[in-house]
Amino acid sequence: MRVYLMTDMEGVAGILNFDDYCTPESRYYEIGRELATLEVSAAAEGCFAAGATEVVVVDGHGCGAMDPLLLHPGAKLYAGRPMNYPFRCDETFDAAMIVGQHAKSNTDGGHLSHTGWFNCEELAINGVSMGELGCNMLFAAYFGVPTVMVSGDLACCAEAKALVPEIETAAVKEGDRRGPATGLTCDENKLHNGAALHLGPAHARQLIREKAEAALRRRQEIPRFWLEPPYELVTSVRRTDEEPAKSAVARSSDLLELLKMPKEFK
Repeated sequence: MRVYLMTDMEGVAGILNFDDYCTPESRYYEIGRELATLEVSAAAEGCFAAGATEVVVVDGHGCGAMDPLLLHPGAKLYAGRPMNYPFRCDETFDAAMIVGQHAKSNTDGGHLSHTGWFNCEELAINGVSMGELGCNMLFAAYFGVPTVMVSGDLACCAEAKALVPEIETAAVKEGDRRGPATGLTCDENKLHNGAALHLGPAHARQLIREKAEAALRRRQEIPRFWLEPPYELVTSVRRTDEEPAKSAVARSSDLLELLKMPKEFK
């Protein structure tokens, strides 16, 4: 039984803000990598406990977050740049999971909410608003692979439940600020929902391990999140001090082609 494990960083317990934890220039970047990798390793441990024979971890954070030295010894790691859809996903996987995910842009009660980057105001496919979470669930579903477990902040977990009510979730922190970030600039949005109540890292890892094991045991009960073609992808970016908000539209009958299309903002 093969498991596809997509990762991100901002939804990890103990990642307190973006600038201090999430890029190689960040003063606590190595701490952030450790926190993220240990959560992923906990998920892998739960997968193996449920009978997985192979776990492929995808280092999905923009500049990377996985520390190979801390990764579960039984897991395989797909990392390095450049990478693009489908990130080595294919029909041979039995289930997918996402660890360390944050809520989409403009999410009420999220923590470090954004979609791709903090300049994104909104992304929708066929009229369905979604963030990185939804896009990741969709491209796994393209290969027939259901996403059975998601971990991240509480708002992200609610986002996953809205797409697939049967999915297992592990909420490891809760954003403090209520109200969307609609109309803010990129820099304003990065600071908009910066406070959160975090589980202790050890507690978060235990919860993720338990949820991953439960999800894999229940995988036959958890459907794919899927949208039928043809597709229309609408992306809106935030205003800047010099320019108003802009949007781009892409269309395709193939999901992967759609997700890889360059965006021409007007």
